[in-house]
Amino acid sequence: MRLIIKKISNLVTCAGKGIKKGKEQRDAKIIENGYVIVNDDIIEELGSGDDYKKFIDKNTILIDGAGKTVTPGLVDPHTHVVYAGSRENELPLKLNKVSYIDILKAGGGILSTVENTRKAADADLFNESKKRLDTMLLHGTTTIESKSGYGLNFKDEVKILEVNRMLSSKHPIDVVSTYLGAHAVPLEFKDDREGYINLMINKVIPYVAEKKLAEFIDCFLEEGVFSLDEAERILKRGRDCGLKLKVHADEIVSIKGAELSGKLKATSAEHLVAISEAGIREMAENNVIAVLLPSTSFYLMLNKFAPGRKMIDENLAVALATDCNPGTSPTENLQNVMTYACFGMGLLPEEIINAVTINAAYAIGRGDSIGSIENGKKADLVIFNSKNLNYLIYHFGVNAVDKVIKNGKIAVENSKIKEKFYA
Repeated sequence: MRLIIKKISNLVTCAGKGIKKGKEQRDAKIIENGYVIVNDDIIEELGSGDDYKKFIDKNTILIDGAGKTVTPGLVDPHTHVVYAGSRENELPLKLNKVSYIDILKAGGGILSTVENTRKAADADLFNESKKRLDTMLLHGTTTIESKSGYGLNFKDEVKILEVNRMLSSKHPIDVVSTYLGAHAVPLEFKDDREGYINLMINKVIPYVAEKKLAEFIDCFLEEGVFSLDEAERILKRGRDCGLKLKVHADEIVSIKGAELSGKLKATSAEHLVAISEAGIREMAENNVIAVLLPSTSFYLMLNKFAPGRKMIDENLAVALATDCNPGTSPTENLQNVMTYACFGMGLLPEEIINAVTINAAYAIGRGDSIGSIENGKKADLVIFNSKNLNYLIYHFGVNAVDKVIKNGKIAVENSKIKEKFYA
């Protein structure tokens, strides 16, 4: 089957030769009056004008892109989408200036979600998480990374990763898994940190790697959570077992998490609100992608965002993500994140769209197949009810999606997911 989107007002291809950083991130390779030819699940051709007409036959599906903006399918490279329960009870604490770390120390935060997730049956966890993926798809997201971290033991971390795998096989969205057992120290190990670290290093990490339940390993490197030395041990163990590295780094205070990500040549470091000058340099020199989470800064009322403008100006590749989770960013909407990145970080629209497409794809090891509209790439596309890219970010707080095309087929139309897309 061939599908053609014609007369596109703004075809935002995000094409290039790899990760975009520095001035390259400002170039979204936009084509006016563009067209895209999709053959089965692959992008066959793109261009401008009327050349698309020679591809039309009696089986072609034609979509009019006049007045629309078409982008690659959005990629969300940092989520915690598989969990049970919610944490709206913490809202009054946040409003009374109780810090995130103090909520965690009191047994709330991550640990309260751990309790709910451990209790949840696999089917219930799948169904609850599927609803979140539905919302993501309706807002234009076609691929995500999903971290574990709400089990904090062998059985329930494996359960979460197995739900990730099930979601990826049964939902239109592709799910890339990350093992984040080092998300917090569980209550049963509160007086035996070393015991929990040894459990991860000696049992969980080797099993996860052997069973291919995750591609990446992550660690929450933060004051009051895991130290620099602990994080290095955990991440190196993951690397030795064949997992690629990510680092939750310098979210609240800088304890040289960004520097560690550079030293270990991680794929990405994430959060980075409190990143140091040295951390920016170390990441840039080692091609570590900065995955920034402006909705988390907004929700935690930090009155401070990660220095995305400075990062790009200093030649560091920036990606953006929702951080979808129940406590610090309960949202599935990357469109809102794009607006926060503009007004909170000073990023330009072209930098932002590259950050949620091609750079985000490279941050989860998928840059060769998704993240841009180029011949031979996977046909994941979003058609937005926006006349241009500036308007998409300017007109915020609404869902601008007209259609979502996943694997070359229309998956979302008229604000609904087509049922045929469920396996």
